[in-house]
Order: sequence, then structure tokens, then C-alpha cells
Amino acid sequence: MTDSISLNPHIVALPPYNAGMSIGAARRASGHHSIARLASNENPDGCSPAVLAALAPAMLEPWRYSDPACTVLREALGEHLATDPHRIVVGNGSEEMIGALSRALLLPGEHVVTVTPSFGLHEIEPRAMGAPVLKIPMTSDLNFDLPAILEALSRRPKLLMLSSPWNPVGPALSPAGLDAILATMGRETVLVFDEAYFEYADEATRVDGVATLAATDVRYVVLRTFSKAYGLAGLRVGYAVCSDLQIADGIRKAKTPFNVNVAAQTAAIAALGDQAWMKASVARTRAERERVASSLRDMGYGPAASQTNFLFFQCHCDSTIAADRLLKEGVVVKPWREEGYERFLRVTIGHPDENDRLLLALRTLTVGTAPPV
Repeated sequence: MTDSISLNPHIVALPPYNAGMSIGAARRASGHHSIARLASNENPDGCSPAVLAALAPAMLEPWRYSDPACTVLREALGEHLATDPHRIVVGNGSEEMIGALSRALLLPGEHVVTVTPSFGLHEIEPRAMGAPVLKIPMTSDLNFDLPAILEALSRRPKLLMLSSPWNPVGPALSPAGLDAILATMGRETVLVFDEAYFEYADEATRVDGVATLAATDVRYVVLRTFSKAYGLAGLRVGYAVCSDLQIADGIRKAKTPFNVNVAAQTAAIAALGDQAWMKASVARTRAERERVASSLRDMGYGPAASQTNFLFFQCHCDSTIAADRLLKEGVVVKPWREEGYERFLRVTIGHPDENDRLLLALRTLTVGTAPPV
């Protein structure tokens, strides 16, 4: 056929999502069977044994439709978060919640503010709705540029998309920083506070978006996920905690009816019930994060301060070249490709042997096999 079909121009103009490489693709590309997969921020410990027990065949009826309201899971989350479950919407990963809230809250031409480097969907989903996105660059010391964020808020955007701890960079917003943002926001702006890495942040200093924002009069959506600390990345369960029932109802209407399958709901309920396993896994990852960060600093890479399960740093060449060379050693990392940040890598904290393999491979870049900066 030679004729073409007219497509939505907002969709055609979207940047691609920068997804991590699969194990199969990495094996084919590298020639290694043993792969250190450190690109997608998965939990190297897997998931709680309670999840695996709950997913036993006798516990599931895959021929039945799942509960479209995720009632039992929302009630469990409501109890865990001390939140009205009617203000919680569960999704097929928090990615679905970003898409659904963009459809529910944005009209073409309404503006969105986020930061850069950014989680790709904070830009992609609003732009798919025809909403221009202003991206505030990080500071030279790899942190939030709070004055620039506050200045952008003075223009009264419809949404502020902000992740804390910040994917892909790592820092968490301070309580004072969040207070400044809340003091500047107008009622016409909705704060989308993405806390996908909440559990990894230091408990003594972290901001709890659900508890903190509930005590304010701002409009907000807090996003959290079971993909990271709970180890359910492959099952896709995330959720949105909304400031009011109107926003929750809008997001609920913007998603598909049976969006979270029965296995995912069952696994999430079991994972939420095993807080001890999750906290022990997080503690191991935090300890490894500090060890790897220290080694990177010794090699001159200077990673950003991280409150997540990954590290973000400038490498010694184009990040795609660096990632390709690490792949030859059987190590998969994520090269960052946003404009202005093409020399940065994001690496997941894995098990100690995987992290050691990463550090050994990075020393090859340090000693001059990579093109100069």
C-alpha cells in the first residue's frame, strides 16, 4: 500500500521510552551466559517467599476475571497507609497511573513542569495529551534546582511531575524543599509526587508524601509501586493515592476495567503483608549502594547522592559507547540519552558479585580504553 493514514501528531512526536535490555537480548549481544543485569532497577533479592506461596496454582483461578476495583488490595493499602481506600487507585504498574492521570487531568495546551534528567513517562504521557512539558535541568552538583522549580510554578502549570527519590538521578527532596514547593503552588496546579523508590530512602530524613500531603490543602497524586522494594516488577502493580475523591474517580475512569490481573493482586497483598522481608532486602541494598558509591568516587566517577537502589554518574565517554563496552563484559547498564545528559549512566545496585563485576568493568573505561571526554 502506498497511501498513508493520519496519526495523532502528539503521538508521532513523542520520544521513545528508554527501556532496559532483557537478559535474552544481553546474552545474544554479549556472548556471555552469565549477565549482571543492572539497568532496570529490579530487586536482586527477588520477592518475598510469601508471594511465591500465594501464587501456588491452588491459590489462583486464572480463568476468572480479576476484581476491577482491586478491593482487597486497596483495603490493605488503606490500612497500611492510614488512608481512605476510596482515594487509592491501583494500576498495571505506576506507569499506567501516570497515563491515566494525564488523560484525566490534562487538556491540550495545558502546561506541565518536571525535571531533567527525568523518568521518561513524566514527559511522554502529558505530551501524548497535547500538553507542553517544561523540563527543569538538574544543578551542576546533581541535585534539584529548587529556585528554578519555584519560578516555573509561579506560571501556574496544570501539573508538577516530581519524583522523590529522583529517578534517574537519586537524591530525595528535603522536607524544606517540599514545603517551599507547597507554599508556591496555586490551587490550579496538581502535584504528582512519584515515590517509586520511597522504601529505599533513609527513614530518618525521608519525606513521606502520603502522610505529609494529607495534612495540606493542595491537590495531589502520590505514586508508589510494588516493582522495586517488593520485587514484583514482572507482575506490574502500582498505585495512586489522591488528595480527593474527584481526582481518584477521574483516574479510575481513565484506566482499563480489568487492568491488574488476579496474580498481580494476589502477589501484592502477600508482599505488603511481609514488611520484614522487604525491609531486610532494602537494608542490604542500601549497604551495597554506599559501598559501590564509595568505589565509584575513588575511580573519579562522582555519582549523585542516592536515596534509591541505583547510582547515576558521568562516564568518560558517550554513555551508549560506555554501555556497549560494559555489555561486552556481561554487564547491562542504562545509558542516559536525554539531550544534555548523553554522558551519564544509571546503574542498578545488584548483589555484591554483580556490583564487583560492574566496578571491574568500569575500571577499563577509567584507564583509557574509552574515547576522551
